[in-house]
Amino acid sequence: MRKVLSILLPLFLFLAAAGDISEAAIDRDTVTRAWKRVSAQAGIEYKPVNFENKKEPNAWVKFSPGNHSVHVTSGLMAILDREDEIAGIMAHEAGHIQLGHYKSSVGRNLLWGLLFSALDGNVAGEIAGGVGIALAESGFSREQEVEADDYGIRVSSAAGYSPWGLVNAMEKMKSAGYKTSPNGFNSHPPTDRRLLRLRNNASAIEPRKK
Repeated sequence: MRKVLSILLPLFLFLAAAGDISEAAIDRDTVTRAWKRVSAQAGIEYKPVNFENKKEPNAWVKFSPGNHSVHVTSGLMAILDREDEIAGIMAHEAGHIQLGHYKSSVGRNLLWGLLFSALDGNVAGEIAGGVGIALAESGFSREQEVEADDYGIRVSSAAGYSPWGLVNAMEKMKSAGYKTSPNGFNSHPPTDRRLLRLRNNASAIEPRKK
């Protein structure tokens, strides 16, 4: 029997509480509509979004040989309130698919995530000790995360959404306390550096509305 290898590629990993689906600022229909438009623009076969009733604000693509599935948590839906924001996040995940980032990770079956600056130092140290090796060996790099960000801006804009959607989503995550710290264990770029690039890319497409 062939062994199925799957990779979880999260945009955000929770370390704090958020609301459940019933309290979400955006609903399932909004997320589904955004994914349909983004996947069509990206040339990806549409498959229904898997909604995870979890408090962590997270979105990811799960890969297995010849297959993929998109997952969004209620915690992420609770933080966002505009369709172009979730579209930007979904376009980022589409970038991981279309840019072939998962290929270098298939077979490792590693979960890598974020460490947030709001964490107590001891807690952060314990988590780092537990996931440090996995993060160091992860097939995704900070460069690939940046590529997926760039892709997300372009594709969400081409799909008819504001290029500022992903920027706004990241800013809301930061305001809610979900910020990637400069850290050797983090596979995602530090939030402030990431936002600077995102803002520059969005500005090149459309000036930000006040």
